[in-house]
Amino acid sequence: MGVGTGPCMQSRKPYRFVSEKPEATVRLGQSIGARLQPGAVVSLIGELGSGKTTLVKGIARSLGVEEEVTSPSFTIMSVYQGRTVLYHVDLYRINDADELDYLGLEDVLAGRGVCVIEWGEKAEEILPEARVEVRLRMLANGAREIKVRGAGL
Repeated sequence: MGVGTGPCMQSRKPYRFVSEKPEATVRLGQSIGARLQPGAVVSLIGELGSGKTTLVKGIARSLGVEEEVTSPSFTIMSVYQGRTVLYHVDLYRINDADELDYLGLEDVLAGRGVCVIEWGEKAEEILPEARVEVRLRMLANGAREIKVRGAGL
């Protein structure tokens, strides 16, 4: 279950990628998604426009999701069916950790699907230690620097 039985996320050195095009970010998402097992949690951290939803599109593709993946900013959570259920959560509009209780996020985290959370830093206190963390940032030339770390990756 999860992303593997390796050391906890905090003890892993991050892998660094530079993505010059959205297609490269999707491919990186596919590579990450191919390693995820049911129960895995992926926390995405990065500013607006840094490529979080684009990365989720690749994760979804690797999980066999055929439906178009879009940002769930207004709905907060979208559920996609593939070989494994994908819960795509966007916490951009969450302002207080108490709001997480109303979302039922802890139930999703304990579920049997893969849970990918945009703005994951807003839920850090309830996220499992054995998770994948992806930090995205825009570079001056328009490329994205993406750092990935987590148990089992």
